[in-house]
Amino acid sequence: MRWLRRYWGFPALIIAVACWIGLIAGKVAASAASVILVLSVAAVAYFLFQAPLWCGAVTRDGRLCRNNSSGLLIGCHLREHKWQKLRLAFIPKAWSELNRGLWATPRDGVATLAGMGSAASALAAVVTILIIR
Repeated sequence: MRWLRRYWGFPALIIAVACWIGLIAGKVAASAASVILVLSVAAVAYFLFQAPLWCGAVTRDGRLCRNNSSGLLIGCHLREHKWQKLRLAFIPKAWSELNRGLWATPRDGVATLAGMGSAASALAAVVTILIIR
């Protein structure tokens, strides 16, 4: 149970993908798109703000910080690192620096891919809901 409490975003994404497969195969009603939307948005929030990762903020000597952090956009316990990663997401010139931290380790890469997949799933669910109505 401790694993589920810590990594609940992955099962949410897996269930959303299973619902997509059922929706495409015709085994699930079209109203499942709202369930997919809720699961996908929850998974996006998990990967951006709660997934256990390394900080990845750039330190003064140009290396990536190896402290534990929560999510892709929130830094570690150091105050400047908390804001540095979040600020990088909103400054277009700094996106390459943020991108460097998102792929720093295999765990970060998996969380980044899962977050992008969750965002794509949420967007597709919104489009599906709009088309159905």
